[in-house]
Amino acid sequence: MQVGIYAFATSNGLRPDELAREVEARGFTRLMFPEHSHIPVSRATSYPDVYGGGELPEFYRQTFDPFVSCTLSASATTRLRVGTGICLLALREPVNTAKEVASVDYLSGGRFDFGVGFGWNADEFENLGVPFKGRQKLVREKVMLMRRLWQDDVAEFDGELVSLQPSWAWPKPISGPPVLLGGNGPLTMKHAAEWADVWYPTPPAEDPLLSASAPKFRALLEEAGRNPEDVGIGCAPGDVTASDLETYAANGVDFVNVGMVTTSRDDDLRRLDEVAERAAAFLQG
Repeated sequence: MQVGIYAFATSNGLRPDELAREVEARGFTRLMFPEHSHIPVSRATSYPDVYGGGELPEFYRQTFDPFVSCTLSASATTRLRVGTGICLLALREPVNTAKEVASVDYLSGGRFDFGVGFGWNADEFENLGVPFKGRQKLVREKVMLMRRLWQDDVAEFDGELVSLQPSWAWPKPISGPPVLLGGNGPLTMKHAAEWADVWYPTPPAEDPLLSASAPKFRALLEEAGRNPEDVGIGCAPGDVTASDLETYAANGVDFVNVGMVTTSRDDDLRRLDEVAERAAAFLQG
């Protein structure tokens, strides 16, 4: 099993390129960045309990664009995988996003993970004129369209919600790239089993180590006619112990990305050292 970091990278603390160098130097294998282009002041949507509940943390309104962060991070490292964890694809135009993904993957030498999610903050959807209801189908179709752009010399797609006339688009990505679907509800798990390359939940309070969820997901893969060996499981807990990591590995989790928020150089380095100490048995030498 591999261990990485997901970071709410802000203008406080280490820059994404500096952070990436420190992450790679400690033997972590991934660095992923969440996405929130803006947070409407209305705040009609409650902060989900799975992320801590209560008041929405201030860092949500301060994050850098994840593709810029990934580009800086990839440029500053040689082995580290970078990625979106997660990209709010329902709120994005898919053709331009496919170009961003392909460009970062190609220029990084195939070190990009494309994490997407359905989104939880209805305020953002309303603000951008995107229906919150039905967003799962919208994300699925956008991923299907983007895969055509990445794989086909002449790409086209005709869905119910999005379409693409025959088009050229290069560069093609080197690594695929793998599509990770974030989220831990039963509907998200079902979607991941049907079309994602990796299921990438934030572990729920009732099953924090995926002891019940991982076998359930593999059963869904078999129901969908897919080989469970071909679809990965990752997860993004806010924190872990050494014992947690051992249990994740025993449950067949392929990688764990541990959360952090950039606040100051000293605090960021201290946080990385803390996680590295707990994850020592799983880090690359």
